[in-house]
Amino acid sequence: MTAAPSPRCYRITELTTEQLRARLPEALQIYVTAMNYPPATAQQRAPMWSAHMLRAGWRCIGAFSDHDELIGIGYGYLGAPGQWWHEQVRRGLLSSGGDADNWLDDYFELTELHVHPGSQGGGLGEEILRRLLSGAQGGKVLLSTPEGPTRAWKLYRRVGFADVLRNYRFTGDPRPFAVLGRPLPLEAA
Repeated sequence: MTAAPSPRCYRITELTTEQLRARLPEALQIYVTAMNYPPATAQQRAPMWSAHMLRAGWRCIGAFSDHDELIGIGYGYLGAPGQWWHEQVRRGLLSSGGDADNWLDDYFELTELHVHPGSQGGGLGEEILRRLLSGAQGGKVLLSTPEGPTRAWKLYRRVGFADVLRNYRFTGDPRPFAVLGRPLPLEAA
């Protein structure tokens, strides 16, 4: 038995809130698969992703196969006081002596960036990231990612992300995370 060929990327495009809502089950399936989360996580995350679409500065980039299947997704918005992630990172920076006032002012929160495992390794994640950040508002971009040597880590380092906060445990997740950041805009590839 031969394995099915990896889906090839046919197009990468910016998605409206309506377009992502129509593709939300597909997008969440990519998220669950790429992060190796239990399948029920998709149902838990759907309301959160829907709420994120309403935030200031929200933008989304999707990558599609030649069969119009979603194979990659990235989105984010302007971070602000009162948002869960902002407050979690602020708490972590203040307790570690980090520069919360500098990092948490005028930033785009790269909330999600995922490529289906069958389509990873060919630069698709970087292309989604670059397109997403090319139109992002804010003077800098921040993200969190699980600690460890992953393709995501290599990508973020390659495009100039630096450590903001390391080995941080977000409320409700036992894994250590890194918060990474860099100034905007990104340089051309």
